[in-house]
Amino acid sequence: MEEVTDISEEKLNSLFELTKSINLNAHVGELLAIYRDVLETRLNVGRLLLLSYDSDWKCILSYGIAQGSLEFAFERTKGYSHLAEITEVSKDGWPQGAEMDILIPVYHKQTPLAHVFLGDLGEVPKGGSSALKHLPYIQTMTNILMVAIENKKLAKDHIHQALLKHELDLAREIQSILVPSVLPHNEELDVAAYYLPFHEISGDYYDFIPLNETEFAFCIADVSGKGVAAALLMSNFQASLHAQIELTGSLTELITRLNKNVMETAKGESFITFFIAKFNRLTQTLHYVNAGHYPPILLMENMVTLLKSGGPALGMLHQIPYLKEGIIAINTPASILAYTDGVTEVENDKHEEFGTETLADLFVAYANSGMTAQQVNDKIAETLMSYKGRKQYTDDVTLLCCRILKRTQLPLFNQNGGGM
Repeated sequence: MEEVTDISEEKLNSLFELTKSINLNAHVGELLAIYRDVLETRLNVGRLLLLSYDSDWKCILSYGIAQGSLEFAFERTKGYSHLAEITEVSKDGWPQGAEMDILIPVYHKQTPLAHVFLGDLGEVPKGGSSALKHLPYIQTMTNILMVAIENKKLAKDHIHQALLKHELDLAREIQSILVPSVLPHNEELDVAAYYLPFHEISGDYYDFIPLNETEFAFCIADVSGKGVAAALLMSNFQASLHAQIELTGSLTELITRLNKNVMETAKGESFITFFIAKFNRLTQTLHYVNAGHYPPILLMENMVTLLKSGGPALGMLHQIPYLKEGIIAINTPASILAYTDGVTEVENDKHEEFGTETLADLFVAYANSGMTAQQVNDKIAETLMSYKGRKQYTDDVTLLCCRILKRTQLPLFNQNGGGM
């Protein structure tokens, strides 16, 4: 009777030690060490495989298995993955030195948490009984261990989600700073943007930059990748653009400098498609460069021109092999629609893309009807929504409409920071 009492006390003390460590928030390695000590030293289990289930089985603890046999033993356990009761294990099929005798499954309701495979079962040190007498106890102890590990995982996931939310909030804040809060809307110039992110963070960017009393620039860009990294890359790109555009009057030189900046920042892991145009109000001349971006649509004198001149996307090559600046004399009124690939690549229920041709036809119809830039964007967005039907957007949707209505001598911006 004394021996039975001794082993019972050992079991209770072991459970107490494990639960105390759990309450003290010991890391998983410490909990597994306590668990192993109980089974190996106190219950004399000579061989063990502890498998954890999280969408798939993985081994989190093993001992007593011959060198080089662990992988084969793990494969053998898959034949028992469906069992939910303590089961004697067949000796067949196990690699030598890794034979198992007993499977102890641990479930939470109908969900498996762990499988414990025991082998080489000897007598307990105090002599009373084999580990076979303590299988329910081992099952209980394993249950406590696995619930604690699962709770740690949930806590870690919660922390990860909190950090991710913080990153998303930071990225959204970065993006809100990137885009202009006010765009011109007056009798000479009407500019408006439409922006619908696919995820909470977009890789798209647009801007309007007054350069002096006679010139302004506008641009649109799309960075490969998403998330905080993409937002930070675009933030760096915007800062570089605003700094470099003040230093050079040449768009080709500007593109060369921006390409170098993107290469240094992204280190070849991301690239940016980019379109930029500069308009001179006195000469009524539009200069532009298209760096690998979908060509904006120019509507002038009821003629449509795709603004294609330029070169490759930024950040793809250390040296740009070719680069051509487009120059167009503008006869007012003229309208330009820039967009990202999230617009033209929208698919309907038949997997047909919206396409540039359809977009150009809509743009011509809406712009010729006398709509404002904002109304043009809104109508195109409504048409996209109807076109895709039940399908979901797969990318960010961004439109930038610029309508040059007539020549005036108004200052570029009024005192309220609004339109020109």
